[in-house]
Parts: sequence; C-alpha cells; structure tokens
Amino acid sequence: MTSHLDRLQAIRIVLVAPSHPGNIGGAARAMHTMGLSRLVLVSPQRYPDPDAVALASGATAVLDGAQVVATLDAALAGCVVAVGLSARQREFAGRVLAVREAVVEAVGHAARGDVALVFGTEMSGLSNAELARCGIVATIPANTDYGSLNLAAAVQVVAYELRLAAAGGEVWRAPRFEPATVDEIEALFAHGTGTLAAMRFLDPRMPKRLLPRLRRLFSRAALEKEEVNILRGILARIDQLLGR
Repeated sequence: MTSHLDRLQAIRIVLVAPSHPGNIGGAARAMHTMGLSRLVLVSPQRYPDPDAVALASGATAVLDGAQVVATLDAALAGCVVAVGLSARQREFAGRVLAVREAVVEAVGHAARGDVALVFGTEMSGLSNAELARCGIVATIPANTDYGSLNLAAAVQVVAYELRLAAAGGEVWRAPRFEPATVDEIEALFAHGTGTLAAMRFLDPRMPKRLLPRLRRLFSRAALEKEEVNILRGILARIDQLLGR
C-alpha cells in the first residue's frame, strides 16, 4: 500500500464551541500521536487554559499552532470537503458513512486541498445547521444503548482511522534472530528422545504419538539457533541430575 502520510498535513480537526479545555488538550494529544497537527477551535469557552496544556501531555506544539476562529464558516474556509461527526441520526443528513469509510474519502480528497473533520460540542454535538455545512456525515459505530463518546476520545478514534487510511497498518517488528538448521533441530530431537527415555517418560520401543507430536511442535515453533542451545542446555542439566 502506498503511504500518503503527507496528506495528513492537509487535514484540519475542527472543534465547534468546546466547553472544557481539557478536551481541547486531549484532542491535541490524540492528534499528535497520529501525526496530525492542524487544530481549529470555533469559539471555545475557555482557551487558552492551563487544563488544555496539562491534558495535552507534551503535545503543546499542536496547541501552539491552534487557530481560533469565531464561526464554522471561517473554520471551513478554503476546504475542498468537510466531514461532520455525529452519533445521532438526523432526518436531513446527506451522505452518512461509517468513520472508516469516511476517512478514506477524506484522505483521498486531501490530495487536492484541505479537508476538515468537524466535531460538535460535548453536550449536544453538531447542530443540524452545522452538520448541513458538511458534505459527508461520519459516525463511529458504537453501542446502540450508549453511543456517546467523550470529545477527545472521538478525536482519537478519528485520528487513528485517518492514519490507518493514509499509511496502512505498518507497525514495528521484533528483531529476527538466526534460525536453527535442520541438523541442529535433529540433534535436539535426538538429545530430547534420549533424556525422556532416561526419565522413563518415553518408552523407545513404543513411541506412539509422542515423538511425531514433538517433531510437529519443533516445526511449528520455527526454532532459532539460540533457542535450540537453551533447550540443549536444559536437557544436559537434566542428564546430569539423572546421572546422580
């Protein structure tokens, strides 16, 4: 999958009339962790505020660059498309998409200009008039009996989905170590067979399913060279104790 992380720089997260500065800080932190940086606040009740800085938890660069405007029209100026978030069903909503579908479209549109993801107030979300300003309505699938998300939590979900849509699900990988050779695994198998027989756990005359299952286990485990050495060391110590 081609990475479009650069398109995240064309994404605006717009918070309309947020009432609690902690949610602004939480949203900034959510954005920063996913590589988003453009925060627009429409008539926030309390901002700037120490609570916003505290909840941002190090993502102050997003707060420092936040744009404060008086109207939603000002927040959407210059955008090629706006996506409004709503948990409630609206009679006159336009295109309604699950958030995962909506952000794929948002990232696609970001290739030709700015895109806004618009969130409403903590208590009532976006008004019908505000939602009507958005060409796409996105909703986060949730518990139908309690689908209300905290504002900052909703921003985190959307920010994650945006990054996933832009860059795929690539994550860090653990280092790979040298695999054991066929001869090393066979030597381990022979050593283990001898030790199990000495412990009277295995009757070599009647191995039945034990040995085939051990072979299957070793094959499935894709043993590394160092792991074989550890197992051989354990077996050697058992051999010593049995010899006493």
